[in-house]
Amino acid sequence: MNNKIYILFIAFGLILLASCEKDTPQYIPYEGYAYSELDEDGGNWVPVLEESGASIEIPAPEATDSQAYQNELNEVKEAMSNITSDQKRAIRYWTNNPAVRWNEIALELIAKYNIIPGPNADGTYTLPNPANPEGPPAFPFAHPPYACRALAYMSVAQFDGLISAWHHKYQYNRAAPVAVDENIEYAYEENDIPSYPSDGAVIARASKNILTAMFPLEAEYLQQMEDEHLESLMLSGGNVASDINAGTVIGDAVSETALTRASNDGMKNAQTPKAVSDSIKQAAYDRFGWAWDNLEIPERPVGLTPLFSQVTMWSIDDVESVRPIAPPGLNSQELLDDVELLKDYAKNMTEEHRRIANFWQDGLGTYTPPGHWNHIANELIVEKKLNPLQTTRTLAYMNMAIMDSGISCWDAKYYYHYPRPIQLIEGFETIAGTPNFPSYTSGHSVFSAAASEVLAYIFPEEAEQMRAWAEEAAISRVYGGIHWSFDATVGTDQGREVAQYTIDRAKADGADQ
Repeated sequence: MNNKIYILFIAFGLILLASCEKDTPQYIPYEGYAYSELDEDGGNWVPVLEESGASIEIPAPEATDSQAYQNELNEVKEAMSNITSDQKRAIRYWTNNPAVRWNEIALELIAKYNIIPGPNADGTYTLPNPANPEGPPAFPFAHPPYACRALAYMSVAQFDGLISAWHHKYQYNRAAPVAVDENIEYAYEENDIPSYPSDGAVIARASKNILTAMFPLEAEYLQQMEDEHLESLMLSGGNVASDINAGTVIGDAVSETALTRASNDGMKNAQTPKAVSDSIKQAAYDRFGWAWDNLEIPERPVGLTPLFSQVTMWSIDDVESVRPIAPPGLNSQELLDDVELLKDYAKNMTEEHRRIANFWQDGLGTYTPPGHWNHIANELIVEKKLNPLQTTRTLAYMNMAIMDSGISCWDAKYYYHYPRPIQLIEGFETIAGTPNFPSYTSGHSVFSAAASEVLAYIFPEEAEQMRAWAEEAAISRVYGGIHWSFDATVGTDQGREVAQYTIDRAKADGADQ
């Protein structure tokens, strides 16, 4: 993998600004498993971006008794007879639910690129530029807004692609090689899902295409991962070449649709020039009589993505419709009470509070709060033995809700432009760094509440635990001195409200019927 991104920033020691006690992404130790359901009607579910499961066309497959298919079958057997130890390892790694693996790859890249661009020798800053990804600084800076958007587009492309795959699977109903030839031993638990087109190939191609667009310096690495994944589909005994080719056709189509949307969603304007950032700050001051000041060291002249609020949402038409109430006035008793609360937390920091603050920190060099919730979702997906279609549905709706909640949160941050505790409490110190954006509402709280609500909908038996973790993530920022308590409580309500729009959309897609 490309390591250029580390060179400039390690020199400045910027990773240490928000270090935490939690490791960077680790792969979940699981192998292939028997799916809890097959969802034979999944091809009728409503996609997010495509018109329907039938909207992407692929050619009709050859019959299993045709000479063309028999030739493909012999190709599979020949390849399996010469399998290497590295290829066996790859088969075990990719499993029969590879959407989880591609999600983990995305988290790995987010953590790698989640590093603040450092200042130039003259004290100025150069922003990452997608037109010059090698920089310096390297593109992208995978901060939480960037991370949640990358995860949303990849997950949506995967989900739409598998709806199309399921449609064609049960339209043509071609059996997998292992069911056609008794001499082929399948590497995973057998199932009755038709093999044409290959759902694994859809996932591989769509994921590679989206992640390459989001992390252009990783194109070679991502191509290597796709090649390994596609090869493993054949070597596992699960697919012949035409299955895989048809899957890549679908993967190309859905990723093209997703990336067309991405190119026009407004993200390229989210990071503003200083003049625009200053005008947003002045507008808030004129409106409320307060404004957030950046107190990080070294100070960046522009806040993080002030116009992320104008990026197109997935399930809400007007971001102002979910804007929370105004925060307390600077002379209010509510704020004065919070000042005393934060002083008390700082003075009487317990080991438990410190553990919670560190566990949910998800700062620089990690996969960010959206990534943390993707890891939680991946663990639940494997535990509950979801099939690939159910997996991508879960990740798509969760990441859509996370992205929408982030857009809503950033709208509140820059509309209200509320100062952080470090700005208003004299001599106050945090244990969790100094974020480069206003305080109200808490991003951790909003992201976590939105994610937890979608997971509570998908896994109702886990609802209590998901919501408890979201509330812990929210209060962790108060323990760390980053946020006021109302940043966390209002942010939690905000995330839950935003998530409901996504959940309502999910309830209408046909999967629950």
